[in-house]
Amino acid sequence: MQKAILGKKLGMTQVFAEDGTVIPVTVIMAGPVTVTQLKTVENDGYKAVQVGYVDVAEKKLNKPEKGHLDKAGVAYKKVLREFRFDDGVEYNIGDEIKADIFAAGDKIDVTGISKGKGYAGVIKRHNFSRLKETHGTGPVHRHPGSMGACSTPSRVMKNTKLPGHMGVEKVTVQNLDVVRVDAEKNLILVKGAVPGPKGGLLTIVNTVKSK
Repeated sequence: MQKAILGKKLGMTQVFAEDGTVIPVTVIMAGPVTVTQLKTVENDGYKAVQVGYVDVAEKKLNKPEKGHLDKAGVAYKKVLREFRFDDGVEYNIGDEIKADIFAAGDKIDVTGISKGKGYAGVIKRHNFSRLKETHGTGPVHRHPGSMGACSTPSRVMKNTKLPGHMGVEKVTVQNLDVVRVDAEKNLILVKGAVPGPKGGLLTIVNTVKSK
């Protein structure tokens, strides 16, 4: 069965396996999320479940958002997302999805927004190598070098690796192992690191059945 939820990254820690091995884990507060809309093939052209995450004050919503949630009869939510589940998964408006839908051993894909790193040069951004600082290199030892364009085509080609804004982009880390689930606190411990800063919004989807 396909499962999905929204969550927040709380940080990293470590846990011990039964054999004493240290496992670095990311702690994620997963849900609870509330089903706010059911999309159908007849009305919308596809089947999906829309969920809301994080309660928010009414004054922070615009009229379309408020009307949409009032129609569903659920509490006001800050974040709305859609998931396309398999045909066998059925939800009703108002249902809550919690962390206990996952279990230790599940494989999940986690999507988040990476940390912003500001304006970066080609060495940090694209792993370019620096030039030597002697034998006439001059003050260009961290420069990208030639762009390969002369009077024709008289421009820099698209996708050329150059300095620029680094980070703040959608990143998905696939096939992460769920190490532990705390259903009471809605916590999921995932082996390894996931994208984004502390407190960042995460989308968690499992694509492989539990072992």
